[in-house]
Amino acid sequence: MSDAVLTAIRASVREVLPEIDPALVTEDVSLSDLGANSIDRVDVVTMTMDALGISLSVTDLLAVHDIGTLAGVLRRHLP
Repeated sequence: MSDAVLTAIRASVREVLPEIDPALVTEDVSLSDLGANSIDRVDVVTMTMDALGISLSVTDLLAVHDIGTLAGVLRRHLP
């Protein structure tokens, strides 16, 4: 997890869920697996999009079930 998108996701998780060890934020886990409730998940995604300078619709995120999938969706929308 060394690219800018995953780094941004980790930073957002660290801010929203400071008790989570950043090493646990891997592509194969979901935000729910990390203990994020629905508001936390929205905050992480919104903060990450802001950090990357992108905007997505809810429909763009419907298939996201783990951090790897989220990273892939965000990468496809980078400017």
